[in-house]
Amino acid sequence: MALLLQLRTVTGLRGKADRIAKAVFRGLSFYTRVLENCEDEARFDETFRWPVASNIDGNEILEIQVFNYSKVFTNRLIGTFQMVLQKVVEEGQVEVTDTLIDDNNSAIQTSISIEIRYQALDGTVGAWNDKEFLETPSVHSEGDGRYPLETDSLLSSHRQGLDISPGKSNQQSAERSFRSKGKEKTKEHKAGKGVFSAMKLGKTRPSKDDHRKQDEPAVLEAEDLDRKALLRGLEPDTISLASVTAVTTNVSNKRSKPDIKMEPSAGRPMDYQVSITIIEARQLVGLNMDPVVCVEVGEEKKYTSMKESTNCPYYNEYFVFDFHVPPDVMFDKIIKLSVIHSKNLLRSGTLVGSFKMDVGTVYTQPEHQFYHKWAILSDPEDLTAGLKGYLKCDIAVVGKGDNIKTPHKANETEEDDIEGNLLLPDGVPPERQWARFYIKIYRAEGLPRMNTSIMANVKKALIGENKDLVDPYVQVVFAGQKGKTSIQKSSYEPLWNEQIIFTEMFPPLCKRIKIQIRDSDKVNDVAIGTHFIDLRKISNEGDKGFLPTFGPAWVNMYGSTRNYTLMDEHQELNEGLGEGVSFRARLLMSLAVEILDTTNPEINSSTEVQVEQATSVADQNCTGKMEEFFLFGAFLEATMIDRKIGDKPINFEVTIGNYGNQIDGMSKPILWRKKEGGDGNEEESELLQNSSEDEGDEDGEMVSVSSSQPMKPLVTDRNYFHLPYFEKKPCIYIKSWWQDQRRRLYNANIMDKIADKLEEGLNDVQEMIKTEKPHPERRLRGVLEELSSGCLHFVTLADKDQHHSSRTRLDRERLKSCMRELENMGQQATTLRSQVKKNTMKDKLKLVQNFLQKLRFLADEPQHTIPDVFIWMLSNNKRIAYARVPSKDILYSIVDEEMGKDCAKVKTIFLKLPGKRGFGPAGWTVQAKMEIYLWLGLNKQRKDFLSGLPCGFEEKKTARGQNLPSFPPISLLYTKKQVFQLRAHMYQARSLFAADSSGLSDPFARVFFISQSQCTEVLNETLCPTWDQLLVFDNVELYGEAHEMRDDPPIIVIEIYDQDTVGKADFMGRTFAKPVVKMSDEQYCPPRFPPQLEYYQIYRGNSTAGDLLAAFELLQIGPGGKSDLPPIDGPTDMDRGPILPVPLGIRPVLSKYRVEVLFWGLRDLKRVNLAQVDRPRVDIECAGKGVQSALIQNYKKNPNFSTLVKWFEVDLPENELLHPPLNIRVVDCRAFGRYTLVGSHAVSSLRKFIYRPPDKKAQHWNMTGEIVVNMEPEVPIKKMETMVKLEANSDAVVKVDVSEEEKERKKKKKKGGGGVGEEVEEEEPDDSMLDWWSKYFASIETMKEKLRQQEAAAAEAEEKEEMEMAEEIKIDDSPMKGSKAQAKNKEKSKAPKDDKKKKQQSAPELPEKKNKPRIDELKVFNKELETEFDNFEDWLHTFNLLRGKIGDNDDNATEEERIVGRFKGSICVYKMPLPDDITKEAGYDPNFGMFQGIPSNDPINVLVRVYVVRATDLHPADINGKADPYIAIKLGKTDIKDKENYISKQLNPVFGKSFDIEATFPMESMLTVAVYDWDLVGTDDLIGETKIDLENRYYSKHRATCGVSQNYSIHGYNTWRDPMKPSQILSKLCKDGKVDGPHYGPGGRVKVANRVFTGPTEIEDENGQKKQTDEHLALAVLRHWEDIPWAGCKLVPEHVETRPLLNPDKPGIEQGRLEMWVDMFPMDMPAPGPAIDISPRKPKKYELRVIVWNTDEVILEDDDYFTGEKSSDIFVRGWLKGQQEDKQDTDVHYHSLTGEGNFNWRYIFPFDYLMAEEKIVISKKESMFSWDETEYKIPARLTLQVWDADHFSADDFLGAIELDLNRFPRGAKTSKQCSLEMVTNEAELPMISIFKQKRVKGWWPFVARDENDELEITGKVEAELHLLTAEEAEKSPAGLARNEPDPLEKPNRPDTSFIWFLNPLKSIKYLICTRYKWLIIKIVLALLLLVMVALFLYSMPGYMVKKLLGA
Repeated sequence: MALLLQLRTVTGLRGKADRIAKAVFRGLSFYTRVLENCEDEARFDETFRWPVASNIDGNEILEIQVFNYSKVFTNRLIGTFQMVLQKVVEEGQVEVTDTLIDDNNSAIQTSISIEIRYQALDGTVGAWNDKEFLETPSVHSEGDGRYPLETDSLLSSHRQGLDISPGKSNQQSAERSFRSKGKEKTKEHKAGKGVFSAMKLGKTRPSKDDHRKQDEPAVLEAEDLDRKALLRGLEPDTISLASVTAVTTNVSNKRSKPDIKMEPSAGRPMDYQVSITIIEARQLVGLNMDPVVCVEVGEEKKYTSMKESTNCPYYNEYFVFDFHVPPDVMFDKIIKLSVIHSKNLLRSGTLVGSFKMDVGTVYTQPEHQFYHKWAILSDPEDLTAGLKGYLKCDIAVVGKGDNIKTPHKANETEEDDIEGNLLLPDGVPPERQWARFYIKIYRAEGLPRMNTSIMANVKKALIGENKDLVDPYVQVVFAGQKGKTSIQKSSYEPLWNEQIIFTEMFPPLCKRIKIQIRDSDKVNDVAIGTHFIDLRKISNEGDKGFLPTFGPAWVNMYGSTRNYTLMDEHQELNEGLGEGVSFRARLLMSLAVEILDTTNPEINSSTEVQVEQATSVADQNCTGKMEEFFLFGAFLEATMIDRKIGDKPINFEVTIGNYGNQIDGMSKPILWRKKEGGDGNEEESELLQNSSEDEGDEDGEMVSVSSSQPMKPLVTDRNYFHLPYFEKKPCIYIKSWWQDQRRRLYNANIMDKIADKLEEGLNDVQEMIKTEKPHPERRLRGVLEELSSGCLHFVTLADKDQHHSSRTRLDRERLKSCMRELENMGQQATTLRSQVKKNTMKDKLKLVQNFLQKLRFLADEPQHTIPDVFIWMLSNNKRIAYARVPSKDILYSIVDEEMGKDCAKVKTIFLKLPGKRGFGPAGWTVQAKMEIYLWLGLNKQRKDFLSGLPCGFEEKKTARGQNLPSFPPISLLYTKKQVFQLRAHMYQARSLFAADSSGLSDPFARVFFISQSQCTEVLNETLCPTWDQLLVFDNVELYGEAHEMRDDPPIIVIEIYDQDTVGKADFMGRTFAKPVVKMSDEQYCPPRFPPQLEYYQIYRGNSTAGDLLAAFELLQIGPGGKSDLPPIDGPTDMDRGPILPVPLGIRPVLSKYRVEVLFWGLRDLKRVNLAQVDRPRVDIECAGKGVQSALIQNYKKNPNFSTLVKWFEVDLPENELLHPPLNIRVVDCRAFGRYTLVGSHAVSSLRKFIYRPPDKKAQHWNMTGEIVVNMEPEVPIKKMETMVKLEANSDAVVKVDVSEEEKERKKKKKKGGGGVGEEVEEEEPDDSMLDWWSKYFASIETMKEKLRQQEAAAAEAEEKEEMEMAEEIKIDDSPMKGSKAQAKNKEKSKAPKDDKKKKQQSAPELPEKKNKPRIDELKVFNKELETEFDNFEDWLHTFNLLRGKIGDNDDNATEEERIVGRFKGSICVYKMPLPDDITKEAGYDPNFGMFQGIPSNDPINVLVRVYVVRATDLHPADINGKADPYIAIKLGKTDIKDKENYISKQLNPVFGKSFDIEATFPMESMLTVAVYDWDLVGTDDLIGETKIDLENRYYSKHRATCGVSQNYSIHGYNTWRDPMKPSQILSKLCKDGKVDGPHYGPGGRVKVANRVFTGPTEIEDENGQKKQTDEHLALAVLRHWEDIPWAGCKLVPEHVETRPLLNPDKPGIEQGRLEMWVDMFPMDMPAPGPAIDISPRKPKKYELRVIVWNTDEVILEDDDYFTGEKSSDIFVRGWLKGQQEDKQDTDVHYHSLTGEGNFNWRYIFPFDYLMAEEKIVISKKESMFSWDETEYKIPARLTLQVWDADHFSADDFLGAIELDLNRFPRGAKTSKQCSLEMVTNEAELPMISIFKQKRVKGWWPFVARDENDELEITGKVEAELHLLTAEEAEKSPAGLARNEPDPLEKPNRPDTSFIWFLNPLKSIKYLICTRYKWLIIKIVLALLLLVMVALFLYSMPGYMVKKLLGA
């Protein structure tokens, strides 16, 4: 069924322009190509085909639009033609010529001529009813016509094949017949090809010389072009680039793409480190607690210390957990933080609340971390309770090689906005609710047996029954909890019908649920199979989303092979690690989630896992109806079989589920389905013994054949064998029964195809960028257009699927959300397309890559259906290697888009070893390469299962299927074969893997094609071999039709090996290629021949290992034999013997280049074979030519070279992309002329070293006139500029939400640093108070401020872009088509933008408004200095020398570990000859060539001054989770260990030290700064170290010897440190750079070159005398040196750099960071001044005096025994330091009846305070066993508590208030005004700081939490706080309590407290009458009763006796 349109001509056009036409039917549009410069007639002659799946209705419309095409603007519509298809439907074929109509529906002169035909489907076998179609009657019916079509919709022809109807045996198609009407125009195009075809088979590349530029329409299909033209490799600019993709993937549909990466990556253990800092907790629920935090990751637990009686403990403790596990296991581990209210060592304590999330959630965060976030604590035992407090922490997860950028920690003064910084991923609501997860487990089937057969026989002998050998149960693990079903004894098909219920917060922070079938065993239970359910895939969090839901559906489990052994080496596979290699079982299950209503009283509030019975699933309706499936496979080739197994017969087995598995498959038939009529037993026997069975259906008797016949392999070459599958190709076919849920797979396939196409397009775009092709943005636009049409198409296709039966809720919801997502994505793609410009290209590319990830995510179907297909290679009935093919990839559908991508295609697959055996080198060798053809579909659809095979075969069937047409063959016999010659032009390879210990390899390449292989010659000792060799394969026989070969040649495999003198060659990598094919009737001429060299990416395992530059052609040998082939020029150079070189037309064009090499020196050479390197030399080689350095006579004495510059000439390709690498090798010359290789380095791209003479016409610098450099608005500009710098590669953003109050507060209190940072408002800080730290903290503030602004700016830009997007969408949808609407919209969009501008202008001035003192600042780099300045390689480059491998386990050695030294030097490459003016320049020294003006490299003495400021986040080294760090510095022979000054128990130590070292460059140039952990016993451990190359810094033009400060001053905290003054530095720079200047002029001007700078000219000395000076001016120039023409570059400012500390034992994982800087001063210059003092600030001693005057309204706790009145015995307790060690209590105010208490009591708290950090410093021993005191820094918080004193029991806690001394609410004037607001509503109230106010008096509330966790006021206190410095306190002393000096008067307390002493009678009366009246009466009665009973018992016996005796 298809609609075909031939668009012939459009005539009567006006003017001259480029024309393009677009045809639309059912929403799918096709574009024609662009016809350039057409006048009145445009002859398109193009054919479009729409495959349709539902009949066309007579009312449907076909629309054709003709446009004038424009590259820049949108295309202008000329006219439209619309046609109702009624006539077409009736007649089947119509020719029309008609006029077009314009926008206003009036006819215009232009007319169009078209032909349309339509073939309807009449429900039975359709045939084309047109004569021309009768050549090949096409059988295209569905089943027998009884089965309706599955998808009613239009199907676009997105498949590129031309073969429309699969039934044809020969490839004529409808389009041909059109073209045969004499209108056939073959479009020949120049087919140029580029380079870097990264394994894109058969990819054709655009040529350079094509100049037709246009914006390509996207959806051009292969059918639209003549096929020949397509194969020529069309220029992407002449046809839509979208169709180039068509060529890329595959021209015809017979072959699919092989996968190149071989090694499994999953399941391999890696290093991980989880670091958690527990900072503090707040608002913990409970009274007077002693909290401890327990941190649990996986199974490991660690605890913080205990804090006494506080609800907001401050810990700041750091924990690190190290793991070495596979990623899957790591990311499923649960991080659990719990706060425990603990009493002592014996009691474990009670849980307050806990929080949990999985490691994966943290890892997916930006930077893999949460920083300073608050975790919400909840109590899992009590669901109804609300939150139990907050815990502030940092959590980071680092894998090997991830570097975590810690946001820069200065002093965290930002007010903590808890709600805004919750520890939750984006998008998770802060109020999470409790939910129940119901996981229902129904039943399983197809389980393998889990006991050895011996055991079984024993059991059978003893018990006499043959039972199933497995006792399965299901275990579910979720969020750290486990639940399991009951055990079903001895059952391969267990039935459970149980549900497991988990209770967890929703949405959960754990991504995966693990479901495992396990076998219960006496000894240990083992996993049978594991399945993970990813909650993100079964739920959707959007506003139209749905809760997690799943099934009921079957999930398939895969794992190790099914034969049971006691020690299964692949057991891990069953645990879900790595790719399963065999089907294990399938499980029917479902999942549902219910959000709990916690207010409901009946709710069960426990979170324990529960298991209960569940109803069984009604099988049919949602799991799908059982259908019979048919799988067919044909093996077309089996080559490259590993020689280890080559001696035994080999066969292949294909299995799907347990069907087809003959060795260890069925324990019983999996499925107990029966056909109507037959009965179960027969089927069982069939499945067990493959015995025959009379099904009596239309297939005849069909028995599955699942494996090929065993055959002996033949030898291909030394390493590989092949099976003789020549003309006879074996086949397999299997019938199986599954629930029919194909719909799921179909939808996934459609999305996969859209994604594949998108990925293909993105690769193209990236390659165009990489190879610098013109106009990648056009290709991106094409890609986006393709994407949007694909998405909309999915929506139409899936829409038909809405009402399918047998669907689960997840099916319905997923379909809805996929449709929404794709529709949305389609619209976004359309919008993006219009925004793609040259400059926005990069950002948009990132966005499109997000689309790709999203598509892949959506396409992954969580509910399984048909299990995957496994292909096993068996040798001697043992399983050797396998391949796994997802069933969706080979699933058949009559709708093209829904077909699996490999269905009915020949796919090349490589078999790999199972499980762990496939890791490492073993996994890189191919076990076998197979060409296999697979088809899977419903049995009733199997008419076309052979349609995709190469044609020209006869079917061989089994005896009973002989004359049944649809019976599958057991083998195919090919009658047609073609003979070819393959020419492999192997030119060169580069950047290969170093396979020998020397760091080089002896590479050769082996080329495999079909069953032949050949090798190139071996080139010794190189990583970049240029073989320049042609390999000719003669008599290559290929089976099938000739024309198919042309489109679909088999692939060529190229493997690179390293030749070893002994042993077998080592594998170095492999790549694939497709040859260009020439048939015997074609000319060997351009554009296709001769082929051009292309780069093919070489892979070794999963990693890339170089590129191969080669070309391949496959030439058919015609009837005339080889004489017809193009001649091979014999060897031109006879010295190479019989080796044929690559012919001239193919090898690159060369021209002469000169390579100059600067040899500077060698550094850090390690020993070679235990001997030290003594006399090294460097050899440089490029393209066979080279040069040697001078010999270094004594490496120890001077490792620099005596001759600096040498050069050689070499012929290099004109095309820079083909430049060979340059090799640097270092050899050590030993005695007797022996050489040892030390190490080597390959410079893979010479590009950055190529010198291009400057273009005289385009002068970069305007050299005339003066340019005044504006210095005024220096500050804001400077800030903005550095901001950008920071942003470039650092995300260390300190997020601060600046609220308005906060800004106010910041204004009031802006850090000035220093001791007096706070008196900002009052006066400028006094210079004498400022020190280096003031400068440092001010700089950090500025840095944070910048980051903040930067964020704001970024957010604003994003907002703006979103607005623009919205505008665009609005404009697109606007109903008024006129221009008015657009104008309106434009106005609308302008307004907000203008507002924005205003905002933006005001933004930079913000920091200036704060009346902040000018403190001179330095630059804080939050990374290493060298990353900011390009490694200081401005002229001196460092090349790492690598050694080769030693032993086999080196493959995973990192680059770092292989480094054996460094070569310093540089390279300059230029084309000969150079222009004269360069060599004629003044002062040109020919000895130095291009390296003019470099310093001498003689040894030089330097004073190195290292300043170490502080370290942050050190890795703990001691058991207690702390470290005792000290600094160790090593430079050459100097080794300084600052051991005595270690800092006890600190992970964030402030060192504040400087060290002076004298060094001699070049011998001592690598500075190592290490942080060690001091240990009392044993050796000190290295925490981490950082290395700095001082030499590059010293010689750099950026002048990194001593940073240039912001201002020049000669005294004070900012004294100039450099011995040279700014003016001296400036004149030296000018002299060295040959710059004119400096000329100082009057009025504070200085002129350098043609730039004029202005600045102040006076300086003040210590005594305040002003003097004239030029230094400020000179400094101004230095700080803008980058603006100076020619010589300028950025100079290093005064700075502090932050360097990561690394530990060689834990490569790649940061162990902390060190802030430091280095100054260097040459010793031959005047000596520098003394080092700056950066020693840590000493805390200042203060005394806080707190007078507690009165309390009021304290709640009354006690009832008086005697009087019954409520009263309290009040006292107040207070303390300042964290652990209550300085707590003080007032005396007790007894018997307060009103809650009023009078105390007049003074506390005195002396403390040490660090102003800059706002922390109190306390030193104390951590425990009685500690060796020394530890310094703690804690926030300054005063705690006051009110208590009720009891004589005999413990005192009762009533309430507390905590005042942060830096910001606390001002006390109320009276008790009345004092309210709860003062605590709860801190944000609104004015805050004060005791450090500013010094003295404060007022009323504050005491608060506590009531039963409902609400805060309530429990009293008020009137207190006075008075802060004095230690000196002031000495001058005016005061006594504790009410003592002298300065005593307080005794409180005037009312005497109610002793009332009952004064009036005892009254009290007693009260006691008896009121209080205890009833009690006394009761007691009296009870006593009377007792007396009576006693008397009764006493007198009873006597009375009885009397009675009895009758006395």
